[in-house]
Amino acid sequence: RKHQLSVACLIRVPSEVVKQRAQVSASSKTLQIFLTILSEEGIQGLYRGYKSTVLREVIQWLLTHGITCIFLSPSTQALWAWQRGHVVDSWQSAVCGAFAGGFAAAVTTPLDVAKTRIMLAKAGSSTAVGNVLSAMHGVWRSQGLAGLFAGVLPRMAAISMGGFIFLGAYDQTRSLLLELGRKSP
Repeated sequence: RKHQLSVACLIRVPSEVVKQRAQVSASSKTLQIFLTILSEEGIQGLYRGYKSTVLREVIQWLLTHGITCIFLSPSTQALWAWQRGHVVDSWQSAVCGAFAGGFAAAVTTPLDVAKTRIMLAKAGSSTAVGNVLSAMHGVWRSQGLAGLFAGVLPRMAAISMGGFIFLGAYDQTRSLLLELGRKSP
């Protein structure tokens, strides 16, 4: 899975760099920002923050996957079915996905803040080099814990919603396919 995340970030990071710079410089057009990055920083400028993005994605995936595996493992589901008299419903799986995603989002917010600082740093600055720990330390020194967790609530909300929809839809589709399989000869 780590390799899939690394490959996905090959596409995601350049678009994120351009998007974030467009957000802080609303007067520039997206194509203009893209071309400016290429002319001033080269292709490396488009991949600034790549390592921090991959690190954030891997940790976030491990946390989300670990939590959902605990809650939705066969033994946990068997215990639930025994106590409640029915299997875990799709909406309950969706809630588990929302919780797991939200928790992982909260834990990885400092990495997201560091990634953003690295992507938006002035070319040639020490932050632009891309050292995640150094970027986090700089935020800690200047803004403390609040700075490291800037944007945590909207980030948790967005990722929780994604987990809710993904895991709920996955479980519902799985249930439907299993039911169709039982009905087929």
